[in-house]
Parts: sequence; structure tokens; C-alpha cells
Amino acid sequence: MSKQTRALCEGAVMAALAIILGLLRFYRLPDGGSITIAILPLVFFAVRHGAGWGFLVGFVYGGLDYVVGHGVAIDWTSIICDYFLAYGLLGLGAGLFKGRKWSACWGTLLGGALMFLSSYLVGVFVWGKYMPEEFLGMTMTTPWFYSFLYNIIWAGPDVALTLVIFLILYQVKPMRRLLMAQDLA
Repeated sequence: MSKQTRALCEGAVMAALAIILGLLRFYRLPDGGSITIAILPLVFFAVRHGAGWGFLVGFVYGGLDYVVGHGVAIDWTSIICDYFLAYGLLGLGAGLFKGRKWSACWGTLLGGALMFLSSYLVGVFVWGKYMPEEFLGMTMTTPWFYSFLYNIIWAGPDVALTLVIFLILYQVKPMRRLLMAQDLA
């Protein structure tokens, strides 16, 4: 089997697994944000196959998540930035650590930060005009603060849960080999 065929097949499986995990929500916020572990298989795939494949699978997952996960959007920019771009950047950032020690942990942090940044900026520039007067018992006066609060509520736990799971998986030698893509060599 060629490397491309293997990456394509593994990417499809990881995107499907991410969809399933995304439907198992720990908490759902109004207007679409959810706390899940859906990013786990996306980061796993990206650190095994690299930034290009990671971006592609994240991008595909973003579109599937919008359609299958009943995504919420105001216009095309929120669809592109909250779904396609955010998860594509997750895969890109995670894939930059391919083959490195603790790749899944560092990839989760960088990819999660890029995913958050995409959602944060679309929250400021698109969703900001629909900002509530009060959120979490606080008066909202600026979309910059509102978007930060809203997006950190779901992205922070997503990244933290994924990071904890990878830290546990690194303790198991066969999983460490998979996370470092040593089986692909």
C-alpha cells in the first residue's frame, strides 16, 4: 500500500471517529460551541502524517462537523472560519510536530491555539454584532472579551482533555510508537 493511500484511508477513519466523538458532547453552549474530545483523532492523525495531511483532514472534518454535527452559522464567513479553517489549522499546527518527541502534546497545544484563534477572530468580527448584553453573569461591552470568553469555554476543555489523554497514552509503549509514527517508517 502506498503512503498516500494509507494516509487517505487513515485520514478518513480519523475524520469519521472525530465526527462520532463530536456527537458525544460533555456540554453544549448556545450558538454551537461544545465540549468534546473530537480533536483527539485529528491531532493523532496530523502528528503521524504531517501538516499538509493534517490540514486536509481537519478541513474535511470541519465541513462534515458543520453538516452532521448540526453546526451553527450566521453567514458563509462563520462557516468557513468556525469549521473549515479552524479544524484545518488544528491539523496544520499539530502536523508541524510530526515525528518529534511528545509530538501529540505539542501538536495539541499549537493546533488547539490556532483553532481557538480562528474561532476567536470570527467571534469578534462576525458573531460580535450579535453579542448578548450579559454573558456568564458579566456585562459584555466589547466583542473582543465576549469572543474570548465564549471560545475559551469550549476550546480550553477540548485541548485540556485531549492533552491529558495523550499524556496517558504516551505511558503505553505501543501507543508511543504510533504517536511518533514509527510504524510508518
